[in-house]
Amino acid sequence: MRDRSPRTASYSVDVVLMTAMGNELAVLFARNSTERERWSLPWRISQSGETLDAAAARVAQEALGESPIWMEQIGAFGDGKRHPSDADVSVAHMGLVPHETASPRAGYAWFSIGDLPPLSPRQRAMIETATRTIQGRLDQAPIAFRLLPATFTLSELQQMYELLLSKRLHKASFRRALQASWLVESIDEWRSEGRGRPAQLFRYAPKKRRRPQRGVRFDFLYP
Repeated sequence: MRDRSPRTASYSVDVVLMTAMGNELAVLFARNSTERERWSLPWRISQSGETLDAAAARVAQEALGESPIWMEQIGAFGDGKRHPSDADVSVAHMGLVPHETASPRAGYAWFSIGDLPPLSPRQRAMIETATRTIQGRLDQAPIAFRLLPATFTLSELQQMYELLLSKRLHKASFRRALQASWLVESIDEWRSEGRGRPAQLFRYAPKKRRRPQRGVRFDFLYP
């Protein structure tokens, strides 16, 4: 990052911002001019009296010009692994950005998760943790819906789940599980998806039920 902080800082606040690009997740990086790696995750040293969440929001705002649609802390990282700030500990947050609004400011760029630039060991560990966090929470949190437009087809929803899981899903099983989860409702609009019949549009609208609501289950994955 551009504002290299003094070695006396005890911890940094790093943000793993992710969006969907094509068939992969992409991560936002900041261009460096003075550090060993040309690119790094956006980070800053927390200001005096600033909470960790507020610092993470500031870092994301500087990179995107707006706040992510969802952000949460994913852990503290240290263990002697190198970081651009030379801080002993880094507190990482993860944020999601819809593709249609994923326009970073100058000095930042998206890289696909399968083609990341050289990184400091600590920041690479943050990205790995963020990816595992997404995959581990897909059946409990509306992560996939946050990366889609307000209305979508069931095919688009399945493709988003497949992108986030890096696995293919059985179409019929996915739709049965989606129906059982009560997470979406249809609307009276349709969209053409190629030569076949137009596909009905849906929106995220979880219904309240007496028994605890569960998410979409993934025991029907292809090997």
